[in-house]
Amino acid sequence: MSEIKKNGYGVSIAIIGLLFFVLGFAIGINTYLIPFLRGVFELSTAASYLVMAATFSSFVVFGIPSGYIIREIGYKGGIVLSFIILAIGMILFVPSAKTISFPLFLLALFVGGMGQTLLQTSINPYITILGPEESAARRICMMGISNKIAYALGPIVLSAFMSLQGINVSDVVEPFYIISAIFLVGAGISYFAPLPEIQAGSSSTSDEFEKENQASSVFQFPHLFLGTVALFLYMGVETLSLGTVLDFATKLELSPFNLFGVNMLAPELFVSYATFSMMIGYLAGIVFIPKYISQQKALMYSSVLGLGTTGMILVFPANWSVILVAALGIANAVMFPAIWPLSMAGLGKFTKTGSSILVLGIVGGAVLPLLFGWMADLISYQLAYWICLPGYLYILYFAAKGHKIRNI
Repeated sequence: MSEIKKNGYGVSIAIIGLLFFVLGFAIGINTYLIPFLRGVFELSTAASYLVMAATFSSFVVFGIPSGYIIREIGYKGGIVLSFIILAIGMILFVPSAKTISFPLFLLALFVGGMGQTLLQTSINPYITILGPEESAARRICMMGISNKIAYALGPIVLSAFMSLQGINVSDVVEPFYIISAIFLVGAGISYFAPLPEIQAGSSSTSDEFEKENQASSVFQFPHLFLGTVALFLYMGVETLSLGTVLDFATKLELSPFNLFGVNMLAPELFVSYATFSMMIGYLAGIVFIPKYISQQKALMYSSVLGLGTTGMILVFPANWSVILVAALGIANAVMFPAIWPLSMAGLGKFTKTGSSILVLGIVGGAVLPLLFGWMADLISYQLAYWICLPGYLYILYFAAKGHKIRNI
């Protein structure tokens, strides 16, 4: 820790916070693209959620290679390369719009997802290592605030260029030229940023540290793989809250509620409400973890809150249900910050490999929305949220028992 502080610990945290901001914006634009592309190509609800699937499926394809890349070029090199890949993905939106090709749009999203995969694999273990293991969830909560502010800005920025009322596919060109240029600038800033290349150590007890050194394979840490499943389900339920709430509000056609001249029930604002609820949860995590509550207990309580909120979503009137979907962010906020360090605990020399395995779980953000879209077409949008229930139940199991299982 002292060495990191000497090399600019506070500066490193600030830079990583900026990277989380970029990551949030890159994913947040998807929430606006779902209804936009559905209007352009006249897609079903299920087909429109291929937008999320294209982005998150890249975590399966590129997750393990990301680990190899980071081992070769380091965390900082991985961050720089991720920005370049993100820029390539964003610029691919231009020919997609000019040819009006949905498959090419999906390819652009997939390439952008590859950049997001590498960035996730780089910055999540980085922020975990920058400090004591027991307070890792608190630091990731801080990063989460930056991430979700950007997530909310994504659809707002795109709405300034692309209207959901008078949909015109050519409107895609200008904003994605700008976004691509910003990511290239981000690559340059990251290259010259004073980020120390750090190594994963161990904050374990001496007995646990000896066990870590005796391990010959990452497969001797079953809690890592149980955590990957937990992350898979978490990413699914978080994406359903953040990524479907705008679409849900659009379908409901809510009556305007004007406050200071602004329609507070405008669909694009619901993403902001969802991210605001997550920031409430993040702030609670920053205040209470680990001083008053452990990250493991925080994950347990959040899972119970998620189960209760989902139950209300299913039975309340639709105009209240959509508000509760946004409110799921309070339950979801500390889940990623807690699942990540609990899954990575004790990996020692396998930290980079473990990170590339754990990041595979992010594909849950593709799978669950696809299932949700299929069920929304089959039954109803509101009742399709029942898919969150088994997800929260498994996360509760991981928090209570799964994270403790070891083979060494």
